[in-house]
Amino acid sequence: MTDWTDGYVAEIGYTFGYYPELNPLRVKMALLNANLAVPLPAGATICACELGFGQGLSANMHAAASDVQWYGTDFNPAQAGFAQELAHVAGAGAQLLDQGFEQFCVRTDLPEFDFIGLHGIWSWVSDANRAVIVDFVRRKLKVGGVLYISYNTQPGWAPIVPLRHLLTQHADIMGAPGQGMVARVDGALEFAEKLLAANAGYGRANVKVGERLTRLKGQNRNYLAHEYFNRDWAPMHFAEMADWLAPAKLSYAASAHYLDSLDAINLTAEQQTLLKEIPDAMFRETVRDFLVNQQFRRDYWVKGPRTLAASQAAAAKRAQRVVLVNPRAAVTMKVTGHVGEAALTEKIYAPILDVLADNLPHSLGELEQALAGKGVAFAHLCEAITMYIGKGDVQAAQDETLVHRVKPRTDRLNRHLMEQARVSADLNYLVSPVTAGGVTVGRFEQLFLLAQIQNLADPQGWATFVWKILQSEGQRIVKEGKQLTTPEENMAELLRQAQEFAATRRPLLQCLQIA
Repeated sequence: MTDWTDGYVAEIGYTFGYYPELNPLRVKMALLNANLAVPLPAGATICACELGFGQGLSANMHAAASDVQWYGTDFNPAQAGFAQELAHVAGAGAQLLDQGFEQFCVRTDLPEFDFIGLHGIWSWVSDANRAVIVDFVRRKLKVGGVLYISYNTQPGWAPIVPLRHLLTQHADIMGAPGQGMVARVDGALEFAEKLLAANAGYGRANVKVGERLTRLKGQNRNYLAHEYFNRDWAPMHFAEMADWLAPAKLSYAASAHYLDSLDAINLTAEQQTLLKEIPDAMFRETVRDFLVNQQFRRDYWVKGPRTLAASQAAAAKRAQRVVLVNPRAAVTMKVTGHVGEAALTEKIYAPILDVLADNLPHSLGELEQALAGKGVAFAHLCEAITMYIGKGDVQAAQDETLVHRVKPRTDRLNRHLMEQARVSADLNYLVSPVTAGGVTVGRFEQLFLLAQIQNLADPQGWATFVWKILQSEGQRIVKEGKQLTTPEENMAELLRQAQEFAATRRPLLQCLQIA
């Protein structure tokens, strides 16, 4: 029998994650910060493709909330089926298939793409599949097009590679036939813990491994199965990635994880000086990875990048629209980078937040004018917005005309996702037509929104609505690690959460045109 999995874990599904780096709207600021032209044509029909879309949440949200025509594939038929269901509900025309890369990448009915994205794929497939992907990008990514790719990298994984080998060996050899993937993962973790407890020399030589193992034991088993237990798993140095992508004529452009691009929170003064002494940009990336002990890279690559003059980049930045996606009071004046936690400069960062506090879109040019006379230079404004996007407090916002055009689609998709919240807490995102992407919205918040759709107007009605759902599913709320047993306790906690939702989160979601 042919093994259609090609060594990839398919016994259990991948998590229902949303990945903002796959949103083409996010590309613009990252490239402008690198003084590169933004190749995605404004107002033109943009085609995008996601290879290995998992459950398809990102692809469907980006398709529903924009004019981008999305294509993609995931070889797991259960995941592809769920993604196709979402695509049908939204009605955005996303073409999401269940083919392996070898089948999909040679299709003759695919357009050329402005954007191709792979999240959590590259490090977990074989060299043969990597060659197929590179050839696909070479042939199908337009000149000027953007590739987003994430991958495990060295040197950060160096101490953990032997541990991963041990885990997979135990699962393959010691796991009982028919035991199930989750049980095999649990068994492997327990064995690794016993090995380290036996004072193994490997553990003594790699003192952080025990801490890493403890963190693994607390993580979602579906995630661990896909992250660690595939046949193919290869952390790759940045220079190796560049060699792989060279035949596709791609050049490194910028990190898609905005915080990684900010030297002040990632490098000491001595480290910054060392990097400045290196003339070769590609070797600087390699050295930077060693300085921060990088484990995971999220990068944008461009086929034919074009450098902008500083004045051109500044003009394009002034036109960029952004929106605060958290309540003003919830935004902290701290950020964590590779050098630790740092306090943001209050006199610069707080005034920017004050202008954005209405949770409505503002261009950077509008922010610059509103902050005139407050000691916030445009360079400071751009760095602050980059920081806030990296922290997840701010997102890029699209044109109002487009927001109104796509809202019926995002409403349909959100209603469908809210209905799933009746029985599951797996889907913790809804889509905003303002940001053309996902926003974190927990299960109970989704059910409160669903209660409003059913004309229940106040927190008491929302709490009662949710409690009836929990009762029908035989579920109870867990608060601070303790299950609430009585109806009175559950209702009191639901009412508290509903009142808090009404006061803080609901107004925000209304601004983002989700509520």
